Formats: sequence, C-alpha cells, structure tokens
Amino acid sequence: MTKILVLRTAATGAASVSNALIDAYLAAHPGAEVVERDLDADPVPHVTSASLAGIGRAAPEGAEFAAARALQDQLIGEVFAADLLLIGLPLYNFGMPSTLKAWFDYVARAGTTFHYTATGPEGLVKGKRAILAQSRAGKYDDAAGFPFAVAHAKGLLGFIGVTDVTVVTAEGLAFGPEAAEAAITAAKAEIAALA
Repeated sequence: MTKILVLRTAATGAASVSNALIDAYLAAHPGAEVVERDLDADPVPHVTSASLAGIGRAAPEGAEFAAARALQDQLIGEVFAADLLLIGLPLYNFGMPSTLKAWFDYVARAGTTFHYTATGPEGLVKGKRAILAQSRAGKYDDAAGFPFAVAHAKGLLGFIGVTDVTVVTAEGLAFGPEAAEAAITAAKAEIAALA
C-alpha cells in the first residue's frame, strides 16, 4: 500500500486550487495510506532564536528547545514513512507559502535528512517521489527561473534526497472564469492520471 504525506499549504481553504488538485490525486488513488498536514490550519512555527538550536544537528539540553525538537522529529518521521510527498504549492508573491518554507526548515536536519561529504551535501531521504500541485494566477516559464516557487521547492527536496519530482500546474487563474475553469479541469485530469 502506498503511503502518501499530503502537505496542504494554501491560505484559501476550500477555495484553494492547489487543494483541489491534491483532492483529485487522492480521489484517483483510493486505498493509499494518507497522512495529512494542513500547514494553514496548523502551521509549523517559523524559525526563531528560541527554536533554532532545537532543530539543529545535536539535540540540545533544556526544556526551551524540547518542543521544537519534538516537532522536528515528528515531521521528519512523517517524511521517512511516506512513499510519496504530495505538496500543495500555490504561488504567493512569486514564491512558496512561508508555511511551506517553515516546514522545510524543520525537515532539513544535518545528519538525519542530509549530510555533508567531501564532495558536497548528500540527501538521506532516498527512494521517495514528490508531486507539486501548483496553482498560480498568471502564466510563467519556470525554465527561466522566475517565479521561484518550483525551483525553490525542487531544490529543497533534492537537497534532502527527493529528486523524483513531478510538477502539475493550474495557471492563468486570473485570466477570467472560463480560462480558470479550463486550467483547473486540465490540471485535475493531469494529476489524477499520474501513477
């Protein structure tokens, strides 16, 4: 049975197109074991001076870091337990939602999800796939490096070892109701058809 870790990141809830794409994938793959993490309803705290030591390589002493370390352990455990990461990626000001960046900040732990070698960093999260369910109001050429959301998400996933990444995009959502409906319908069909 496939184990899927779903990360919902949109601040628009039921109106979210990235959530609709996630739902289309899940509906087309019944029987999977699904763990959902809604980073809008239950966000991972942003890194602060109070939490930074708690999410570092060595587990620090002191109760002030215990909550951050326990949350990081839980998030990392969810990643290692999954076969597939299904990540909502709405485009906010040309980048990923800050809640998703905070999740990556907790998941990237030296010595656990990556380590440094003489030839550079090596991701330790092996044998996983990821699907980025992206939604955006405009239309862009991701190969040009702008906007940054896809490149940033793929870079962070690759850094921890997840290099098999598929991107499904519903775009042009601000080009009128008909264009939006056509884009969403096409993206739902594309993501549902993924093996």
